[in-house]
Amino acid sequence: MKSIFSTKRRKRDDGFPTDFDRAQYKPVLRCSICTGEQVAGFKNLATGKFEEVTLIRNEQELAAFKERYGISELSKEY
Repeated sequence: MKSIFSTKRRKRDDGFPTDFDRAQYKPVLRCSICTGEQVAGFKNLATGKFEEVTLIRNEQELAAFKERYGISELSKEY
């Protein structure tokens, strides 16, 4: 019987280079009021569309996201 879970590991490509166009995208931390889930990503200023990059589970992951993209502050959206 074949497993539904792939045993092959793939490298994740989030689609955003480590340097993003600050005139076109705004870094945002999207937070859920109900569950407390936090997702870091970028909001397109022209369309308002949110592009999810990573799930934030703790302060270390948030710090790593900020360091990777050279961000000092993130605005929160609920």
